[in-house]
Amino acid sequence: MAARNRTEVTEFVLLGLSNWPEMQPVIFGTVLPMYLLAVMGNALLMIAALSDPKLQTPMYFLLSQLSFIDISLTTITVPQMLVHTLSVNRTISFNCCMLQLFFFMAVGSMEGHLLAAMAYDRYVAICDPLRYSAIISHHLCLRITLTSWVVVSLNSLLYSVLVTRLTFCGNQVTHFFCDITPLLKLSCTRPAVNEMLIFTEGVAVVVSPFFFILGSYARIGVAIMHMQSVAALRKALSTCSSHILVVLLLYGSVICVYLRPSSSHDLDQERQVAIFYTVVTPMLNPMIYSLRNQEVKGALRRLFRKLCIPSNFQPGSQANREWQHSS
Repeated sequence: MAARNRTEVTEFVLLGLSNWPEMQPVIFGTVLPMYLLAVMGNALLMIAALSDPKLQTPMYFLLSQLSFIDISLTTITVPQMLVHTLSVNRTISFNCCMLQLFFFMAVGSMEGHLLAAMAYDRYVAICDPLRYSAIISHHLCLRITLTSWVVVSLNSLLYSVLVTRLTFCGNQVTHFFCDITPLLKLSCTRPAVNEMLIFTEGVAVVVSPFFFILGSYARIGVAIMHMQSVAALRKALSTCSSHILVVLLLYGSVICVYLRPSSSHDLDQERQVAIFYTVVTPMLNPMIYSLRNQEVKGALRRLFRKLCIPSNFQPGSQANREWQHSS
């Protein structure tokens, strides 16, 4: 195949989740409710964590940031896919594709950094509870969050710039959004620099939080083994279980898609896995963090009461008895 200059590719064609036309309405009808649940669930959790007085702690500040990340991650990719499932035109301009790649990589990497910060929060709470308030503060969590945003943004910018410098031999992307792997597959020559970055600098930015999480939980495991109180043991396990499940969901997908040699990449399999971490995981995260957390469930109940009960509600008044009856 003759090489073509990069500037000739002014747009890409996103092939979507499936190449079968009859599957498009099924995909739309399945993904749309999941997307709406993901956005609404994370929005409610974020509002509750930021507004409820009983959740004004560093841990719930980090949880609100995780909800924001989940909303962003699914919104960067899914609405465009839903439009393309019902449209004949599935093109995206070169600049918009690079912009989507930048935001997706930045937000996706940021999720790992937030989970690492939450693991450190749990480590201090379980292993050094008497000094928790002195070590973990809103100011520290804010600094960690801002520093992480700077790191992942620079990392994502580097990747995006390198992709813009590639020479593409085609414009059909075997995916439903602009991701790094299918774009590298379109390169006329093997993008050795990009691949090297994925397994060096990319591993440092994306996977190092995972090793930090493993180290934190190794220390937590040692502390749990020395606990004498059954109640303390149960509380520690309950505190960590939701976070561990979210970590497994995220990094299971990341390892499956990104941290493999290019020769073993199956683009059809990768776009199926991608729907899991762009839709399913953001939808499940609010449920995971709220189902077994009494504080979050209590905050959500109070939030629903604020949203559903009129602001002029006065217990015992005739008007509000009529309102309650009509409700």
